Formats: sequence, structure tokens, C-alpha cells
Amino acid sequence: MTRDHDELSLAPDGLPLCQQPQWRQDFPIDVAQDNYVSRREFAKFLVLISSAFSAGQFWILFKNWQRNQAAAPPVQKIANLADIPVGGTLLFRYPNEHEPCILVRPDENTFVAYSQKCTHLSCAVIPNVAENKIVCPCHQGYFSLDEGRPLAGPPQRPLPRIHVEVQGDEVFAISVELRSI
Repeated sequence: MTRDHDELSLAPDGLPLCQQPQWRQDFPIDVAQDNYVSRREFAKFLVLISSAFSAGQFWILFKNWQRNQAAAPPVQKIANLADIPVGGTLLFRYPNEHEPCILVRPDENTFVAYSQKCTHLSCAVIPNVAENKIVCPCHQGYFSLDEGRPLAGPPQRPLPRIHVEVQGDEVFAISVELRSI
């Protein structure tokens, strides 16, 4: 469809079409018409964006429902008490081989365990028992060793906590607590 040159709005430099460079005469673009958004187009955009947002919310609900329906992780032996000295740490995997975790023994009777993946970008965190912190060396994130909550840096969510239980001379992982605050 060809358009009459008089229907085109003025070029950005304000000169008439006959004085425009050849490329602009060959490919006239009506900037005002090109930038015009009709109500119908705007309504289509709103419906599309709202649909995508709603689909995302349903996806989150589905994933939460699916996570709640999953079976509880199995009880798993982590270590013997003699394997981890006071102030020491131990790496283990729980509830599956793809989830690295750390077990820390800050004092004689206390054991804490967390996922080793930083809640910022999943870098491996390193416990610093002397300073009572867990450090993410990638972006200088700091977590409390006692609670796993973020102290400083970019992480906003606490580390997932692994509940542990001491039975006799052995330490067992019994569950995972995913926390958001």
C-alpha cells in the first residue's frame, strides 16, 4: 500500500519530502504514525502482560504445592561425634547428592547445619567459627552462624537450615527448613 506524500508528517529535520535525502524519500517513515499506540494495541498489551503475570503467580503456587506434597527427606547419618572437633566443620550432602551442606560444631554440645549454597547466587559459603559467621566469598555476604540469617552483603534470605539430632555418638540430619525471613 502506498501512501500519498502529503499524508506523511514532517521529517525530523522539518524539511519537505522533496528536499530530504534519497534514502528518506525511498523509505518514508511517518514517525508520528509509527509511534502512535491505539487503545486496542494498548489493551492487548495490558491483557498480555496481565496474563503473563497471572501465569507466573499460578506457577509459584503450583511449585509451593508440589514442594509441600513431596515426602519428607530421609534421616541420614552425617558423622560420628569424634569426626568433628569443637570449632570444626564437616561437609556433607543432604537430602540428595546435589545439595551440599555444612555441619558446624561451635561448642561441645551444639551442632548447627546449613545448606552450603548462598541465598544470593548459590556460591559456596564458608563457616568462620572464630568470628561466629558464615561467609560467602563471592560477594562478601555474611550470615549468622547461630541462626543462618543474613548479617551483611547482598543476601536477603537466611540459609536453609538442616535440623540435626545427636543419637549416641552419631549426628543425623533429620529435616530441611526452607526459610524466607
